[in-house]
Amino acid sequence: MMDSDLFELILLASPVVQAVMLILAIMSIAAWTVAIAKSYQVKKSKRIAYAFENDFWEAQDLTNLYYKVEATRDTSEGMALIFADGFKEFMRLQKQGVTTSADLLSGSQRAMKIAFSRQADVLEQRLSLLATVGSSAPYIGLFGTVWGVMHAFQSLGDVQNATLATVAPGISEALIATAIGLFAAIPAVIAYNRLSNKIDRLLAEYENFAEGFMSILQRQAHVIESKQQSKSKTEESAPEVQAPVA
Repeated sequence: MMDSDLFELILLASPVVQAVMLILAIMSIAAWTVAIAKSYQVKKSKRIAYAFENDFWEAQDLTNLYYKVEATRDTSEGMALIFADGFKEFMRLQKQGVTTSADLLSGSQRAMKIAFSRQADVLEQRLSLLATVGSSAPYIGLFGTVWGVMHAFQSLGDVQNATLATVAPGISEALIATAIGLFAAIPAVIAYNRLSNKIDRLLAEYENFAEGFMSILQRQAHVIESKQQSKSKTEESAPEVQAPVA
């Protein structure tokens, strides 16, 4: 079929079928836009995560790394914000006088879980549009086809001698809706599965980083708790000094 013939069939289609084709075209454009944008976003987030992880394990002082992340919080993402929120809560509890390792770790872990959820929402944002297009576009196209076929057969009522040449154009223009629906759905499904897999792997790397960071905080929390216990024992064993009797 020539492009001119295809364009002509679209123009000759019923208004309902044309509306269905327009909706499917908009859905296809939206799906391609989201797929391209999310691919770039995931690739960028992965690159930033690898760079920060190298800086984290090479850092001699995590406090300096924390202040560095806080200074660029507006442009930071992923592992950097998970680290910053967890370390910030750890220092805040420590300044408040909390010395029990369990309390220090649980507070930091809660802060990192919240940060992780926020980063997961950012990565998965608009991903549902691809799933919606992939699941609904074929049915929308099928609706246009069914409507077009009904319109074609209704037109045969005014024709005394119905032939294949009479029915074929109406059915052809109706089937275009299904073709456009599949054209919109197939790339959307492929993009959704591909991006979901990449996002899941990136979130798994975030979780692994958080576990490694928690191990470091655990060692630091035990040191703080040990120092506090040693200090308490020293104060308890110190002899009481009685004031001289006048």
